[in-house]
Amino acid sequence: MGNNQPVVFAHSVLPRTSLRGAWNGLGRLGNKPLGATLFANPKVKRTPLSYKKLTPNHALYKHAAQHLTQKPSYLWARRSIFSLNCANIMVTEVFLPQLLVI
Repeated sequence: MGNNQPVVFAHSVLPRTSLRGAWNGLGRLGNKPLGATLFANPKVKRTPLSYKKLTPNHALYKHAAQHLTQKPSYLWARRSIFSLNCANIMVTEVFLPQLLVI
């Protein structure tokens, strides 16, 4: 959120079993940012970021743009994988148009 507007749509994927293992506690974050938890642990490793231009037919575009009043012709996204004790979590962030305004 920025200026009380959504600026990033985040999507994270991990095996349910990881919530009982290496990523124990992630299911109880509530309103705490996932990034703060990931970056606070020096044992967590991150792959290089990959980027993608999402068009309106892409599933993540559809989810991210769901509550936008004006739908842009594309959205940019970045993705990386965080690892802890051989357990991975894939985190994708879709940048919403409001990000450019704050």
